[in-house]
Amino acid sequence: MTENPFYTAHHPRWYRYKISTYWWLERASYLVFILRELSSIFVAWSVVYLLMLLRAVTQSQIDYQQFLDWSRDPAVLLLNLATLFFLVFHAVTWFNLAPRALVLRLAGRRLPGVWIVVSNYAAWVVLSAIVAWLLLG
Repeated sequence: MTENPFYTAHHPRWYRYKISTYWWLERASYLVFILRELSSIFVAWSVVYLLMLLRAVTQSQIDYQQFLDWSRDPAVLLLNLATLFFLVFHAVTWFNLAPRALVLRLAGRRLPGVWIVVSNYAAWVVLSAIVAWLLLG
């Protein structure tokens, strides 16, 4: 068998465009995308915090008081404040994306996206008012 002088055993390298580590800072839409993805960490923290609270409540008065004392720590307060911001951000961005993810038809016609967005916000306000009424009396 004769060898082909033009044949190489190695594949040539393709040109790869260099992407900056901070590509997500180039456009506001990229930043919102990354912040929304980051918000899932804070959503998870809120679940963990709630489970810790439920455990403390079901154990004893001493455990509950220790949880409250721990919750007063400035680092925990700051974390929970950031969590509140990201939970609201997560909810708002989801409500604004809902018309793209949810297609509703009424009498064979697609409902306008603004109806879906407004109904989500209306439900949020009503449920928040009910929770506030239950908690505050």
